Amino acid sequence: MSDQIEITDDGVERLPLREFTEKSYLNYSMYVILDRALPHLGDGMKPVQRRIIYAMSELGLRSTAKFKKSARTIGDVLGKFHPHGDSACYEAMVHMAQSFSYRYPLVDGQGNWGSSDDPKSFAAMRYTEARLAKFAQLLLAEVDQGTVDWAPNFDGTLDEPVVLPARLPIVLLNGASGIAVGMATDIPPHNLTEVADACVHLLENPKATLSDICQFIKGPDYPTDAEIISTSAEIYQMYEKGNGSVRMRATYEKEDGDIILTALPYQTSGNKILEQIAAQMIAKKLPMVEDLRDESDHENPTRLVITPRSNRINVDELMAHLFATTDLERSFRVNLNMIGIDGRPKVRDLRTILVDWLTFRTETVRKRLQYRLDKVLNRLHILQGLLIAFLNIDEVIHIIRTEDAPKPVLMQRFKLSDIQAEAILELKLRHLAKLEEMKILTEQKELEQERDYLEKILSSEQRLKTLVKKEIQADAKEFGDERRSPIVARQAAQALNPSALVPSDPITVIVSDKGWVRAAKGHDIDLSALSFKSGDSFLTSAKAKTNQNVLFLDSTGRSYALPGHSFPSARSHGEPLSGRLKPAGGATFRGIMVGQQDELYFLGTDAGYGLIAKFGDMFTKNKAGKSVLSVPNEAKVLLPQRVTNPKEEFLAMVTNTGYLLIIPMTEVPLLAKGKGLKLINIASAKAATHEEYIQFAVVLGLESRLVIKAGSRKKVLMNKELDSYLNERGRKGLKLPRGYQKVDEVIVETK
Repeated sequence: MSDQIEITDDGVERLPLREFTEKSYLNYSMYVILDRALPHLGDGMKPVQRRIIYAMSELGLRSTAKFKKSARTIGDVLGKFHPHGDSACYEAMVHMAQSFSYRYPLVDGQGNWGSSDDPKSFAAMRYTEARLAKFAQLLLAEVDQGTVDWAPNFDGTLDEPVVLPARLPIVLLNGASGIAVGMATDIPPHNLTEVADACVHLLENPKATLSDICQFIKGPDYPTDAEIISTSAEIYQMYEKGNGSVRMRATYEKEDGDIILTALPYQTSGNKILEQIAAQMIAKKLPMVEDLRDESDHENPTRLVITPRSNRINVDELMAHLFATTDLERSFRVNLNMIGIDGRPKVRDLRTILVDWLTFRTETVRKRLQYRLDKVLNRLHILQGLLIAFLNIDEVIHIIRTEDAPKPVLMQRFKLSDIQAEAILELKLRHLAKLEEMKILTEQKELEQERDYLEKILSSEQRLKTLVKKEIQADAKEFGDERRSPIVARQAAQALNPSALVPSDPITVIVSDKGWVRAAKGHDIDLSALSFKSGDSFLTSAKAKTNQNVLFLDSTGRSYALPGHSFPSARSHGEPLSGRLKPAGGATFRGIMVGQQDELYFLGTDAGYGLIAKFGDMFTKNKAGKSVLSVPNEAKVLLPQRVTNPKEEFLAMVTNTGYLLIIPMTEVPLLAKGKGLKLINIASAKAATHEEYIQFAVVLGLESRLVIKAGSRKKVLMNKELDSYLNERGRKGLKLPRGYQKVDEVIVETK
């Protein structure tokens, strides 16, 4: 009792709130840890599970008995041992009966006990029936053989076992999961045969290392045929530290062009998988899948069918994407936290778990043998007294008939113990026959042999270990099975590039002068038929595909990127680019670029400077854009021009004063970003007045023609006429002929 407790005049104890809450929370924490959430190393059971199994055995619901209503069982559990909610208790019982939840179910259920798609879809307990599975005898076979400690139930009217005498390490076979206060547990299930072999090896080689044990226990074994794809090194590290993770992946096969999913990861719903894949199909992020259906039935519990759009689809790449983006591949946390044989919760490595369990099992067998030996010695003692009575039967009968208190007389006359005298007095008359003496002698001989056998085992640790080993091997032979979850080391799946998931349909991206964007299907679009908002007009367009990225260049020289499949239809006026991107205040969009990473574009300003930039260098996912082109004061950004082959192309520049200069594209520098070099000598390149500037800049090929439009006039320049305007970078250029010096449009035509 705390020194700070005060007792008032009316007998009420007063305690500081801090101390009271600390003590109360600690008590609650220990209760949750020890009596609710964590399994015991000895039998692998949480208290509610242990009480359900024991109550069912007390009801006589062995594996050979008739099924009994689950409500009857739950009523017994709640009324006698576990005064908690009936729904939670029933759910714990259901969990132990589900073959897709427990690797080795302990309850045999009849009725609707849920499905792997929805484990909680089981029927109410008034509809279902249950009995113990045959496997449960590994927990109950030795309960009444002096192997367990008993504790009073919640109201002190009955006794219940503290820990069941498990014949195998159930804590590893079925695993467990739970959340306590300040700690949790996630123990994966394992294969019985592998665990039994590891236990036998440890009994034979007490100094065996974890590496030796992992030769037998390859890894967890879930109640599903899905693959465990963690590497052996990862699994070893998990067993060494007592925590980590296990990665599982669904299995599939190809059948008549379809992909058939035959097994899903542990506790994964097939319906949820279908929903996840369907969601991607609806969002048009899975164009390579045409159809999806569920063909699961009683014969094929898991059969999900995925139909690719064509036989040219790479199935392995498609499945790798689905593994990465759906629950077809999942990681399961492992935390080997349990209550040890010392009664303390602790995270243990695999070797420690097996060593501690073998200690528990050896002590359980010792208790069982000692209990049986005590029974045998007690019976031999009684038989010895009965033989004395048979040898002196007449005198015994005379004493019983003549004495008022025959028991002490018998004890004194024949030097019998109290137990022996009581056994003689309880003999029935028919047991006085001559044949009974022969039966006693035979029983005595058999019991003496059993006594010698038991004493021999109990006197030798080695013989005791040998007995434990033989019993483990016998149980493994009866209940063992093949591994269900194959271990196949694989790399974690990677999702496909988003561009690979979008159909490659041709589109034409259109940008208006006010920065509104839209996309029309196809490349043969009549741009003149497009309508625009009042006060807006056509700026530029570019031919692209829906699976490409489209770059936009603004008036400050920054580039922005958007996916080609994301634009609104050209049937509408589109949407403003400023709604999806974040250009600087006052900036307007001046051009479009489409292409691959290594494709080139000419970028320039009307102040006479320019450069060639790679598409990849301009790409960015940042909504605020990426600085690519340095724009001088008062200068404007020219429309970007694609450069196919700089060695065979030329740059034609027309100024507002009517000058035309053509330079080889090789003279334009290739830069990641910057202002570029001076391309043409114009007066405003150095002045702030901006009186002279580049009005048009286009890229010409070797076979191209340059069409100059001025009002209603049109002049076509080709071959030698173009050559006359060809000069070095930085020159003034030549004046266009009269009538063509106020240029309205420059068009490049290919022969």
